[in-house]
Amino acid sequence: MVAVRQRRSTAPEAPLYTRDDVEALSVSEPQWLRESRLVAWDLYERLPMPGFTDEAWRRTDYRHINWSEAGRPIAVPNPTLDVVPQANLEPLIGDEQGGIIVFVDGELVYYELNEAVKKQGVVFTDLATACRDHEDLVRPRLMTKAVLPFEGKFAALHAALWTHGVFLYVPRGTAVELPFHVVMYNSGDGATMGHMLVAIEEAAQATILVDYLSAPGESQSLYVGATELLVGASANLRYVGLQDWNRQTFEFSYQRARVERDANLDWILGNMGGELIKQFIEMELDGQGAVGRVSGMFFADGHQLFDQDTQQEHNAPLTSSDLLFKGAAKDSARTVWQGMIKSLPKMQKIDGFQACRNLVLSEDARMDAIPGLEIEADDVRCTHAATFGTLEEQPVFYLMSRGIPRADAELMVTEGFFEELLDRIPFERVQERLRASLEAKIVGISQIK
Repeated sequence: MVAVRQRRSTAPEAPLYTRDDVEALSVSEPQWLRESRLVAWDLYERLPMPGFTDEAWRRTDYRHINWSEAGRPIAVPNPTLDVVPQANLEPLIGDEQGGIIVFVDGELVYYELNEAVKKQGVVFTDLATACRDHEDLVRPRLMTKAVLPFEGKFAALHAALWTHGVFLYVPRGTAVELPFHVVMYNSGDGATMGHMLVAIEEAAQATILVDYLSAPGESQSLYVGATELLVGASANLRYVGLQDWNRQTFEFSYQRARVERDANLDWILGNMGGELIKQFIEMELDGQGAVGRVSGMFFADGHQLFDQDTQQEHNAPLTSSDLLFKGAAKDSARTVWQGMIKSLPKMQKIDGFQACRNLVLSEDARMDAIPGLEIEADDVRCTHAATFGTLEEQPVFYLMSRGIPRADAELMVTEGFFEELLDRIPFERVQERLRASLEAKIVGISQIK
């Protein structure tokens, strides 16, 4: 029997926060940050909740969220590091890493920065500390250049009430070889709002992985997030963000990168968990010669809904963008990907590509892919594609003819579908973790948490 979602007629239609919540959160923060939060709150109160008449939201029905339950802050006293899965705490490469920051239920529980990296002038710290100790670096960048509070109701809510976050700053001409690692783990039910602010100055280089995950839950939870990636001229940033929330979590997040002249961004995303995921993922190529690649993988099962809205904006000539998303859905899950390549007038000789490959693994699953182009220049090469398919019988039969049981053969073919994206993740241990998650979903033993 298929479960049917019904709107909770007595549930509030928007998160239940007040100006008092903002003032209480910011009472010990710098004055500039407190004022910034209050301005965002005033904006939040004026903005409407998104509805089906909004193009970006018309395929996302979130009316079954009980905001009084999902929106309450997590209330787990004295969170500790030992609740985090050990696999998510291991060094990404070898025995060293540039630094690691771990949050549990929105609270900082572990921090480490490699001494050699610190001597390079790198700032890698929690966002609250950065706002206090590095105002000159944070204030001009925090939700002023990439994600902006007026972009929507949830963006304004995040700007007013973000609970925790990370600031990574790599100074001009500095190449950091060791990767950085951030873990945002929720052990209890409730709401958190995490923020990632990464600023890579001219001719600098860095790699960072962010894990979002949570323990099995009993009631609805909420995550409202923002990711800001600022890549300076001739800089190089590799950013990996992987999400595996429990099945009671609803995520609304805004993620945007700005890439300057001759810089390179390699952005990799993965979505496995959550009940409903609504993400805005945007890359703006602001300088001539800027190059950006966005790779996304997702696998929805049960009653999950993943809605991902991507944009590649060419704001300068001679820029190049490449986006590839691959996803699968089974059971009664639904996925939506809507992509757009945009170019401003006179932005000639740009090269933009986007594709979404979809693997439908059951009759009740639904996958929508909507590519788009908005080109205002005449000397460009921009292409897009969306494909849908089921599990191909020919390779399955071939493997079976070699003595491999059907279940194992189907698993191998499905894993092969994702291998191209797995290979783009620069950490072998993380690849192994993702393969295990994929296998659990494929064979139907994924934990419905």
